[in-house]
Amino acid sequence: MLRKAYLEITNVCNLSCAFCPGTRRAARFLTAEEFRLLAGKLRGHTQYLYFHLMGEPLLHPELASLLAIADELGFRVMLTTNGKLLPERQALLLASHALHKVNISLQSFEANEGGELADYLRGCTHFAAAAAKAGMLCEFRLWNRGGWESMNGQIRAALAAAFPEPWDRSRNGFRLAERIWLEPGDRFDWPDLSLPELGERCFCYGLRDQVGVLCDGTVVPCCLDREGAIPLGNLFEQELDEIMSTDRARAIYDGFSQRRAVERLCRTCGYARRFT
Repeated sequence: MLRKAYLEITNVCNLSCAFCPGTRRAARFLTAEEFRLLAGKLRGHTQYLYFHLMGEPLLHPELASLLAIADELGFRVMLTTNGKLLPERQALLLASHALHKVNISLQSFEANEGGELADYLRGCTHFAAAAAKAGMLCEFRLWNRGGWESMNGQIRAALAAAFPEPWDRSRNGFRLAERIWLEPGDRFDWPDLSLPELGERCFCYGLRDQVGVLCDGTVVPCCLDREGAIPLGNLFEQELDEIMSTDRARAIYDGFSQRRAVERLCRTCGYARRFT
């Protein structure tokens, strides 16, 4: 049983952020029928379905239908967004019975021009307050230590205005209010086959507690394989058990059990170094 599965409902994004390398894959949105097929094949393997990998899920024109299908299939949905579209999608999100948690990547402020920052933050904090009142969880992510940190003071001030301090310390950051958290973090280097290797010694939860499915059905070990560089199979054509039983998938799993990265892409991953 996996803790979570990342299902990329679109690889299209409305922002271009310095921390995100984006993807060179052809632009694609899952149809409701495709989503039902893929989510159905993930059913029984995990309770938590993440609308995340590449792309901005709030751009999806059938988002309400996808959330309804996820609810019908018994999933608890975790959605990661840059937050830009939260004001116009707020009513839709709050009406969902499946939506369990929304992660807001506040480091996306770098792609919002200066005069828009206050409005952007207001939209994010207003949504978080409304989501918490509706019983959902909300996490602000500020993963930019060692990167774009110049506006962090203004961001924290906006959070404090919406959720007055003092804040309680939590395991990974701060609890701002009931069901609302702030998680600061370091900027990390995404894995990329063009980068030099960081060494074989490595650990990752890929295929151990998570799996990723790109919007063309390609199954990858984790949410950072943005180009499908480690294609393990295709969920449109195969079952997940079959895919995770392949020699390549088993080698990845067994390698990490020995704290060893067998795939070159994994040996370039800066995020995985957090677990080494």
